[in-house]
Amino acid sequence: MKPGTRLKSAVCDTEVMVIRCGDGAIQCGGVTMGETKPEVAENPSADHANGSLMGKRYVDAAGAYELLCVKPGKGSLSVDGVALVTKDAKPLPASD
Repeated sequence: MKPGTRLKSAVCDTEVMVIRCGDGAIQCGGVTMGETKPEVAENPSADHANGSLMGKRYVDAAGAYELLCVKPGKGSLSVDGVALVTKDAKPLPASD
């Protein structure tokens, strides 16, 4: 997978764009995401149903993954079962 790839959830409406990617499986709602949406939607896992927010960047603790949410949904994003967190905005420099 390369930067710029758009992935779609198999369990909800979530769509993300890959900014930075490692070797693991990107998941939404506990199910691996793909470039096409499956015809039959699965149900999200109860552990991974916190939702995703449009316009937010999601990262892992190691910084190997960064995803931009382009369409929100009910499933939460994870990599190999480990939840991703929203990336904090960089603070602006002081204007003394």
